[in-house]
Formats: sequence, C-alpha cells, structure tokens
Amino acid sequence: MGFLCKRGLVFVALLSLLLTLPAKALTFDEFLQSEPLGQHVEVLEDVRGEWTITDVASPQLLRSFRPLSQPVLNAGYSNSVFWLRLVLDYQPVTEQRDARWLLELAYPPLDSVKLYVTQEGQWREIASGDSLPFAARPIKAHTYLFPLPLAAGQSEVVYLRLQSEGSLQAPLTLWSPISYLEEQPGRIYALGMIYGVLLVMLVYNLFIFISVRDWSYLFYILYIGSFGLYQLSVNGAAIEYFWPDNPWWANAATPFLVGMAGVFGSQFARSFLHTSEHSPWLDRLLLALMLWAAGCMVLALTSSYSVAMPLATLMALVFSVLVFTAGLVALWRGMRVARYFLFAWTAFLLGGVINTLMVMGYLPNMFLTMYASQIGSAIEVALLSLALADRINALKEERARILHEASEKLQVLNKELANSNRLKDEFLSNLTHELRTPMNGVIGALELMQTVPMSTELQEYQRTATGSARDMLRMVDDILALTQLQASKLYALHEPFSLRSLLDGLRQDFAPKAQARGLTFTVQLDEKLPDIVESDAGKLAQALSYLLDNALKFTRKGHVRLQVSQASAEPGRSLTLRFEVSDTGIGFDEEFGQRIYDNFRQADGSHSRAYAGLGIGLSLCQQLVGLLRGELSHTSTPNVGSCFTLKLKLGLPHTGRPLHELPKRLPDETLTLHREPHECKVLLVEDDPVNQLVIRGMLLRLGYQVRTADNGEEALTIVGREAFDGVLMDCQMPYMDGFAACRALRELPSGKQLPVLAVTAYTQNADRERCLAAGMDDYLAKPVRLEELKLLLQRWVLARPHVGQ
Repeated sequence: MGFLCKRGLVFVALLSLLLTLPAKALTFDEFLQSEPLGQHVEVLEDVRGEWTITDVASPQLLRSFRPLSQPVLNAGYSNSVFWLRLVLDYQPVTEQRDARWLLELAYPPLDSVKLYVTQEGQWREIASGDSLPFAARPIKAHTYLFPLPLAAGQSEVVYLRLQSEGSLQAPLTLWSPISYLEEQPGRIYALGMIYGVLLVMLVYNLFIFISVRDWSYLFYILYIGSFGLYQLSVNGAAIEYFWPDNPWWANAATPFLVGMAGVFGSQFARSFLHTSEHSPWLDRLLLALMLWAAGCMVLALTSSYSVAMPLATLMALVFSVLVFTAGLVALWRGMRVARYFLFAWTAFLLGGVINTLMVMGYLPNMFLTMYASQIGSAIEVALLSLALADRINALKEERARILHEASEKLQVLNKELANSNRLKDEFLSNLTHELRTPMNGVIGALELMQTVPMSTELQEYQRTATGSARDMLRMVDDILALTQLQASKLYALHEPFSLRSLLDGLRQDFAPKAQARGLTFTVQLDEKLPDIVESDAGKLAQALSYLLDNALKFTRKGHVRLQVSQASAEPGRSLTLRFEVSDTGIGFDEEFGQRIYDNFRQADGSHSRAYAGLGIGLSLCQQLVGLLRGELSHTSTPNVGSCFTLKLKLGLPHTGRPLHELPKRLPDETLTLHREPHECKVLLVEDDPVNQLVIRGMLLRLGYQVRTADNGEEALTIVGREAFDGVLMDCQMPYMDGFAACRALRELPSGKQLPVLAVTAYTQNADRERCLAAGMDDYLAKPVRLEELKLLLQRWVLARPHVGQ
C-alpha cells in the first residue's frame, strides 16, 4: 500500500514538471518564409492588469508562464491582461549577419497591443491597438505588424502585452518581409472579391428599388450596407480608410453596426416574407429583436465596448436563429420566395455562426473562421440575387394573372356597358316619345284654341300656356341633345335649305320675346347672299337659338342683333358665312369667358340667382358648331355687352352659275295645288286618344275628311276597304307599330303609291332614317304645329293629282 502511494506521488510530480516546462523556442534560418507561432508561445494571465514588463520578466513570474495549448490564443471576452512570451533563435546558414523580420498579430479588434524587445540591455516598448490613432502604428497596415530585428546566432526573447474590452485573440505569425509582401495580393484579392460582391449587390438592389419601389429592397440595401461596414470595422480596413483618427468611434462602431444590421435585417425579413400576414407571433418576435438591436446601438454610443459588444454578439446569434425560423415558416406556408431565402440565409448564418463562435473562443482562429462571415455573406448575396430574380418573376406572373383577370372583367364590363348604353338609348328614345306625346296634345290643343273666338283674358291665358309649353319642350330637347352629343349619336346632314326662311323663323320666335322684355330685336342679312345653301338647317337654327336665347336672357335694356355676312367664298362650290349675335347685356370678364362653354356653368349658381336656365345652352351651341365643322368665338366687356361669332362653311347648289347670279330668295309659292282639302280623305293612325283628338281637330280645321285607326292592324283593314289620299302614321303603337304597318301597306295594291307620312315623337337622326327606310315618304316630329301640318299635306296630298286623273 505504501509502495502504491509513493508511485502516485511520483506520477503527479512528473506531470506537474511537464506542465511547467517552457514552450519550445523557435529556431529558424534565413530561408524561413512564414511560421505560425502558436506552438512556441507561452502565456501569462494578469487578472488585475497591474504587472509591468519588469515584473513579468522577473524570475519570480517567469515560472508562471504556461505553454499555449492551442494554435491561437483565444481568451474570448475577458477583463484580464494577457502576456505572451516568445523565444526566437535565428541561426542563419549561409551568411552570419543580422536580419529584419515581421511579427504579425492578425486580429484587428484589440484595444491595446504592446511589444517589448531588448535594446542595449533595456526593454523597448512599441505600442499599437485600435485605442490609438492609426498613424501611431509602427507599420501602417490593417492588422498589427511590428518590425523585429534579430541578431544572427543569438536568441531573442519577445513579450507581448494584450488587453481588450472585446474578444481577445492572438493569431501570431513570423514573416520574412518578402514573403509578407508576396502574400498580401492574394489576401487583398479575396477580400476585394467579397466586398465587391457586397457592393455590386447593394447597387443592384438600389436600382431595383428605384424601379419597383418595393421597400423590401431598401431594407436589404441598408442591411447590406451596415453589415459590410461591420465587416470592414472588424477587419481593420475601416480604421485604416474611414476613421483613422477617431479611436472612440473605432471601438463604438463595431457594436453599433451589429445592432444596425440587426434592425434592418429583421425589417427586411418581415417585409420580404410578409410575416405580419401569415405569422403574427413571429412578426412580433422580429419586432422585439429590432428593439433589442436598437438598444445595442444606443449602448454602443453611451456605454463601454465591454457592455455593448457581448449584447450585440448575443443578439446576432438570436437574429440568426429567428430569421432562419421565419424562412422555414414561410416555406411551410407555401411562399415561393422562401426557398431561395432559406438557401441564402443558411450560407450567411452558417458563416456568421462560425465567426461568432470563433470570437467567443469556441473555434480556433484561422483564415476560414476569421473570414467566415464575409464568405457566407458573398454566397448569400449570390443566392439572394436568385431570390430577388425569382420574386420579380413571381411578381410578373402575378401581374400577368391579374391583367388576364382584369381583361376578362373588362370584357364583361364592356358588354355590360354596351348593354347599358343600349338601354340608355332606348330610355332616351322612349322618354322623348312619352314627353312629346302629351306635349303634342297640350300644344296642339292650344293652337286649336286660336281658331275659335276667345275673350281677351282667355287669349292671354292661351298665349301664356303656349309659351310655357314650348319652353318646357325646348328644355326636353336640350337635355336630349346633350345626351346625344355625349354619346356621339348626332351627325350633321347636308341638305339644301332657304337661308332667309331660317332667319325668318328665328325672327318669328324671338321678336315677341324681345318685345315682351322691352328690347329691340333685329335681323340683318346681306342682300347679296344667295338664299339656297346646303348644310344642316335644323342644327344651325338650334345653335343660333341658343345664342339668341342667351343674349335675350342677360340683356335688360338696349338691343339684341343677329347679323349675317359673307366671310369668304369659293366660286361655285362653297360659301363661308359669319353669324354675329350681339347684345347690350351684362357681359362677363375674361376669366369667366375661359369656362363659359362648360356644361352647367353659370355666372351665378345660387338659389337666389337672377337668371334662370340649365347652364347647357352655350355648351350645346359649341358642340353643334363643331358638329357642323364651324368656329365659335366671343368677345365681351362687363356691363357693356357681348358678341358671339359663328363662322360656318355652307355648300352651294351645283348650278354652275356664279354666286351673284344665284336666286336671292325662293318664290313664295312653288307648289301647284291640284285639289282642295275637302276633296281629300286622310287616314290618321294614332293610338293615343289625346293626340288622335288634337291631330284630327287640326285636319278638320284644315278642311280634310278624316278617318282614324288605333293601331297598324286596324289601319291595314281600313285601307283594304276604303280609298285614301294620304296616311298620317304614328310609329309606336300596340299590336303593330308604324314601321311594320307601312311595310305591309306597301304590299297592298292600293298602298303602293299612297303617301305615308310619319307623325312621331321620335326625334333622333336615326329615327328619321328608320322611317324613310320603312317606306314612309316624309317625317313630321311631335308636337305637331298646324302650319307645319298644312305645308306637309300640301306637298304630299294637294300637290299630287288624283289617281283617276
């Protein structure tokens, strides 16, 4: 038993002796290019940080140094000061002379690095670290590089004092100057490629953001920028090129940029993966992580590096796990872009985890672990390029699908719109018919009252009622004209008409109105102008009526004048006339004149306005003039008056005669009447009893024999039994309308040459053509005026010889 105890004590003593053996000195010659020094370094931890180089080099502490148990000192986050001892034995082979070597400590995020070498029996201190300005470094490089002169055939003891609030690592390498210079291009090219990819991706996404305005790309740009600056700070390049003279910011920048990358990286994941839509709980976690990252940024500026950096490092680890989880959830939810997102972030997070574990001391410091984040980020950039391209393709496909659906919906809407327009046209046509039918009874009955003796009081009532009825009918016509113009349902005719007759009609309509208002109304026509011209007389009269009505409405005293003169002429072909409507009314200023042709535009639109009206007269006038291919202009002075000028090109009859030889006026009577009204029998086909009563009364008043029928079928039966000299046919009737009745009538032997005259409330251009196409001879719009009916029957009944003659 005692023997075993002695053996155990001997073993422990030998083990303790082995552990306390100094590290092997590095013996090398002039052919050495580079040598990692991890196996040749002894380390001593100064917990309180109170020892000086004299203390450390003393025999009492020399025995406390221990050989490094790993290739690189990796103390993680520590408040201690670490002393490194290195023995270098330079034994040249070819030539015994001193040489200059380089000692590199390739871990830039160290606060204080001090090198101690002997010089003339004294310790010489060379200081560096990121707590000093960059200019204070002995050799200007992004890592810590110290010149090391060594004497041939002698051993040199070198001490390094390391202190940092962050992670403390010491990857040491001994270089020959030439080998170091030869090694740098490869390292620079590798880092250049990594940062070049980051820069290209940043610019690429910036252009995409400017093009598509998708905020995901902006968050990704900010994330790439902050992460790239963080890597530059860690690698020492930022201190060398961006902030060489600001040691405080050199320390604060690293945790600040880590927090900044966490903020924008989390927001990018939220925006790119739409976590708020499919995973609200995950979205809330990302928001909380953003607050954490923002707190790290604040701590980096207000607290010490030792407080901010561990929190930022831990936040980066949580960020890596959480963002990867968000990608998995998005993939599980069926998001197409989540595949590339996961691949990209797997590469990036793997590099980040490797780098973080190296920083925390769990992995050795080597090129792969040191630059794992940069390599992972470069791979991530390439994969995210595919993700963004796939996102763009997905957006294109979604846009194409939406456009296809929109096209189908648009086709349906177009069909509905076409059907709606058809229904609107039918409604307007029916509305016109239904309004004109009772108005025909009212106006016709009032005209018939003029043929019977009445007292002065009744005559006044009759004139008032007739004027009001015609005003109402005119407003109906204005609204109908507005809707027809907006729907492009109106077109201009080109027919010969009497210019003087048109002006006489306007004089008869507006002279009594002017006289009632105490105004002078004159129509002046150049007597040299021909009477027969070609255009659309109805639309020209309607346009002039709007101008005259407007002039009378806004003139309280003075005169209203319509003056017609020649503007220009093309001999034998056309004639351009100038129609000027002037007044001495209230006028208007230039500002209101710019909007005077707008629909429903009035100088005073209040309920207490002094001038009534719908506010569409001038707008309709301008559109009608445009339909006739004319020009409408105006001049006006407030409180003086206005003048509207209408220029219109009119055709001339093809007579081959000069303009001055054309007839200045039609003869008063150009028809030869062969019979008297009492010798003729007219069939009135009308379903409305009121209109039937009124028109029958007009026919009787004119002296004609009258038979009536209520519909087309009844009319055919009567025509088959009796002989008639003319037929007045309504178009809209039950059982058989006027169009079908006319076509059937033309099939009868007695109906082939029988004049059939349409008397209808339909007033659109297409209605007139439809009547003529059905075989009717002429067209008379309701409400029927006695004088118009008289002229129509004279032309088609009295001017035609009897069949037997």
